[in-house]
Amino acid sequence: MKDRLTISETLQSHQTDDFIKSLWYDWFCSDKALLNKGRSLLKKLKAISKSNKFDTEKTYVFFKNCCPMNGNLYDQFKICDIETGDVLYCITPKSGHAFMNGKGDVWGKENDFMEPLFVGSWKEIKEWFLK
Repeated sequence: MKDRLTISETLQSHQTDDFIKSLWYDWFCSDKALLNKGRSLLKKLKAISKSNKFDTEKTYVFFKNCCPMNGNLYDQFKICDIETGDVLYCITPKSGHAFMNGKGDVWGKENDFMEPLFVGSWKEIKEWFLK
């Protein structure tokens, strides 16, 4: 039984502070920062929502604020199958890991998350989803 909003429903929802907070799974920052980060991730999600790589009616999203042992805090969002809960894509618009040099990446179920499907700037990640 579906208990989460689809990505389509999420993007059409009235995005109150409480709603944005509800999208987060884990975080290491203040609530104010969480809201700003959430708004930014929602814009990024909307930017790729026309992708043919996932169906916004059959997927949901959650956000995670990551704290690496070496590097800076960074945010990612995961696109999951609404029926199974399986993560289909893990998208990091800009990594906090020092070795990534400010680039982001996309990991996916299509190669069992063995290596990134794509690495690049957010602009390049967005283009990858929309091609």
